[in-house]
Amino acid sequence: MLSGKVALITGSTSGIGLATAHVLAEQGINLVLHGLMSDVEGQALALEFAERYQIKTLFDNADLRDADCIARFMDRAITSLGTIDILVNNAGIQHTEGVGSFPLQKWNDIIAINLSSAFHTIQHSLPGMRENRWGRIINIASVHGLVASINKSAYCAAKHGIVGLTKVVALECAEQGITANAICPGWVDTPLINNQISDIASKNQTSFEDAKYQLVTAKQPLPEMLDARQIGEFVLFLCSDSARGITGSALPMDGAWTSQ
Repeated sequence: MLSGKVALITGSTSGIGLATAHVLAEQGINLVLHGLMSDVEGQALALEFAERYQIKTLFDNADLRDADCIARFMDRAITSLGTIDILVNNAGIQHTEGVGSFPLQKWNDIIAINLSSAFHTIQHSLPGMRENRWGRIINIASVHGLVASINKSAYCAAKHGIVGLTKVVALECAEQGITANAICPGWVDTPLINNQISDIASKNQTSFEDAKYQLVTAKQPLPEMLDARQIGEFVLFLCSDSARGITGSALPMDGAWTSQ
């Protein structure tokens, strides 16, 4: 059913996005890859996917802070591959600081990349999905789309916004064969978290693994991080016919974080 469809994944050159790209490509889904790479590096990654999985691929490093760049990116993707059947809004950035001193530019960038870019990509994808009477919109939110943590005002605002946007899109598209859902992960084992773990280990004079345990269990009862591929596999399930009745949901993958 999914082989030959086209998926666009923002932030798909590392972490959750890259793992999701591999999971979808294994099913014969054509890919639009996006991320912070040079054109040369991105084209090499796209070629690697195309040859490994025998699919069509495209790479773009559009600046998601810029609505005009997103429009050009989406137009290029649709022109090159015909449509966007599956949209995974995964790209995100983070900055932690108290509200009183939070830098304005950091706020603007986080809201633009983590929230507004999803609005723009959805808006450009919907005409084709509506014409085909089929579409899957999956927004990678966060446990912080459901609860808050100190020093994460912009991130929490953006992720709560993603959850709200997801619900509205689901309502508007419920009769058109299009589903929209938000996945809300807790801790995910990606290279981006390693510096934070190393800082805890150094501060507490403990091992990396002990520091990792301390970081995770401070908020999350399940004492382990998700593997990024697990999120990719959940994305794949949400694309399947079995999940056609799941829409407008904020779906935690948070080790019981939000059950407390």
